[in-house]
Amino acid sequence: MTDDPALTIGREDYSLLTDLYELTMAACYAGEGLAERPASFELFVRRLPPNYGYLIAMGLAPALDYLSHLQFTEGQVQQLQACGLFEQAPPRFWQLLRQATFTGDVWAVPEGTAVFANEPLLRVEAPLWQAQLVETYLLNTLNYQTLIATRAARLRDVAGPEAKLLEFGSRRAFSPQGAVWAARAALAAGLNATSNVLAALQLGRQPAGTMAHALVMAITATTGSEDEAFQAFHRYFPGAALLIDTYDTVAAARRLADWVRQDKMTVAGVRLDSGELASLSQQVRSHLPDTTIFASGDLDEWEIQRLIAQGATIDGYGIGTRLVTGTPVNGVYKLVELDGIPVMKESSHKVTYPGRKQIFRYQQGSQSQGDRLGLITDTAGPQEQPLLQPVMKQGQITIPSAPLITIAERTAESVASLPASIRQIDTPKAFPVTISSALQALTAETRRQTSVNT
Repeated sequence: MTDDPALTIGREDYSLLTDLYELTMAACYAGEGLAERPASFELFVRRLPPNYGYLIAMGLAPALDYLSHLQFTEGQVQQLQACGLFEQAPPRFWQLLRQATFTGDVWAVPEGTAVFANEPLLRVEAPLWQAQLVETYLLNTLNYQTLIATRAARLRDVAGPEAKLLEFGSRRAFSPQGAVWAARAALAAGLNATSNVLAALQLGRQPAGTMAHALVMAITATTGSEDEAFQAFHRYFPGAALLIDTYDTVAAARRLADWVRQDKMTVAGVRLDSGELASLSQQVRSHLPDTTIFASGDLDEWEIQRLIAQGATIDGYGIGTRLVTGTPVNGVYKLVELDGIPVMKESSHKVTYPGRKQIFRYQQGSQSQGDRLGLITDTAGPQEQPLLQPVMKQGQITIPSAPLITIAERTAESVASLPASIRQIDTPKAFPVTISSALQALTAETRRQTSVNT
């Protein structure tokens, strides 16, 4: 191994892509005879981020791919043995690693479904050591993709169904892997396209983008003309949008309009990346009434809402930094049952509900009226729909991942079903979530048993 490895990630690396304590706990479970006891963990958020009325569940497909390919090579086992931290680990621990495959069951809400605080996005039912080991990767992929999907859904809701929304976040995402995941989650939650070429082509989409100021400045510097930059780019990409705010935005629009009138050029689209976008878009529209106007530059749902309120004549938005970064979705992954015994955490402000759970969504027509968080033994009432579905059985995927267009449609329907007070981006109301009587009773009994045992 070199001192400065590339640190790229392949499927063969999934097993070691975990926090140390997942492995040390697995070793302890093995030594104490607990490793293969059946366990259930649930992944959920305790509270929504500020000014979020809902979350859009996303990341299940990569999570199932991870679980399907989990294994330890002999070389990885030897690396762990050589690191000096596992010298007292029991022999059974090493046997488990060498034989490792994920053999458990997974229940999850479909990607694109609106969820709320304390509702499981996913439940893992597996031998304790396996269910523990996968925590880090599951949290990483579901937390991040749920964040991106939620932001994308809010952007679509604010911008409206006709606006073109492009994901431009690759250069601001937290890693190359994060950039690809962000592109997938954004498309699955309703954005039209991504500029990330790898993600687009792997997902069967056409990448989208325009041009940068560098091209305009480079050609202007060598030819003395911004117009030549536009003409050069148009020669090779006649359908692409032209970036017109390198120098004087309105003057550039005026010159392009002259070319259009003289049939010298067809200007399919222009992009504005700076300045007072509402005013500039109106002026550009006056010169280029039939041209698609895109805007970019640190946009988010609040800025788009402001632009619409100011009468901006913008047809599409490129969203980057504020889509792929921001307040995180702080999902947690907690043990809720071990060998049939319900368990719960009672730390201050971090209390969890015990037992394997189901979400029952009450629908009236196409409108969601509220959720009931219950146990898997609860039954759905009239007009209630259980959300958690079995997606993996004994390590085998039972429901293949839906196409992105299907997930995007589900996202749009899920958001549209929520009351406007939940969807608003400033001080949204809380969606009503009640706790079933059975879950309340189990919580009280588990708390009583815990107090006796401690």
